[in-house]
Amino acid sequence: MTRGSINAKIVAAKVEAIQRSLAGIDSLPLASIEDFVADPRMVAAGESYLRRALEALLDLGRHLLAKGAGRAAIEYKAIPQLLAEEGILAPDLSQRLTRMAGYRNRLVHFYDDVTPPELFAVLTEHLGDVERVLDALRRWVAQRRDAVEEEL
Repeated sequence: MTRGSINAKIVAAKVEAIQRSLAGIDSLPLASIEDFVADPRMVAAGESYLRRALEALLDLGRHLLAKGAGRAAIEYKAIPQLLAEEGILAPDLSQRLTRMAGYRNRLVHFYDDVTPPELFAVLTEHLGDVERVLDALRRWVAQRRDAVEEEL
């Protein structure tokens, strides 16, 4: 795969999707586990918001790899390692994103195994990881403005 131009519209759309999902999570009743599980719709919403945020984050990473580094990643689990190899993410953030990709796979393929208390813990203790990875990806793009195609 050869390098190309990073598509500003794709980057903006993924960033917006992540921020929208994180805002959705922030709107949930996360003051206590009891509040969170009192309405099963909140648990379902939390799961959906988290999955969407993780997928958009990984899709953004895949786009940066393809267009910014000329690297193809088909599976979500491969994206974090390639981002680290290309210097797009620091190794510690790559490891965090690897765990996020694994959790996304659990949400999609092993959803029956994800318990409300586990999901509550992720939503209240680990969202900072999503924000840190997103910030790192945005900084990387900002440092390469010459490789970003604004108009398509």
